[in-house]
Amino acid sequence: MTLHLIGIGLNDEKDVSVKGLEVISMADYVFLENYTSKLQVPIKKLEEFYKKKIILANRELVESNSDEIINKSKDKDVAFLVIGEVFSATTHTDLFLRARKNNVKINIIHNASIITAVGITGLEIYKFGKTTSIPYPEDNFKPETAYDAIKSNQKSGLHTLVLLDIKPEKNMTVNEAIKILLDIEDKRKEKVFTKDTMILGCARLGGDYKIKYGKAKDLEKENFGKPLHCIIIPGKLHFIEEEALNNWK
Repeated sequence: MTLHLIGIGLNDEKDVSVKGLEVISMADYVFLENYTSKLQVPIKKLEEFYKKKIILANRELVESNSDEIINKSKDKDVAFLVIGEVFSATTHTDLFLRARKNNVKINIIHNASIITAVGITGLEIYKFGKTTSIPYPEDNFKPETAYDAIKSNQKSGLHTLVLLDIKPEKNMTVNEAIKILLDIEDKRKEKVFTKDTMILGCARLGGDYKIKYGKAKDLEKENFGKPLHCIIIPGKLHFIEEEALNNWK
């Protein structure tokens, strides 16, 4: 029948759109992608609100065993729920393309994402450059991609949104991200991200948010509370943006 790709927003069970809720209520199967982001409420809350049993879809299911989802969609209505916006992650685009190759009918229902939610800071959305992310370092895996993205955006006067790693057992904090970037700076000494770099630390955008603007060395000591966290390194500022950032000092 149809594969419904539905964005369900950033915060809780009530962020879903009316259109999305209508589709979920009539779906035969409801999957929730649970590895690229997290809501501020447990899955049980969603099941109670949607009045549907939710099947958790991990990375392996979506990326390696997507036939399980696609085949069900050939003769049933399948709702595939994405926290935030449907196409914020490339893995969902891949699922979309695989479904099309299998001649599965697809219905898309969009929602808010972190990419637009950062507008609350007062920074102009169209002045953001490449979005990047910081994974937890491992013994043989200590990428500096985020540092390079910040450097590239800075050259163009653009803002940088840095998304932070999510794991089943832990979620990266603003404090941890700052330390990682400062460690890279200590190694490379290119003055891209120093202790005096002015940044925004953000937590739980789209919900009970906390935002602080200040020097990296000061925000490293700040308690931002529950996840999810992200950081923003502003680029060249318009005077209206400067005024807006003063609200978060």
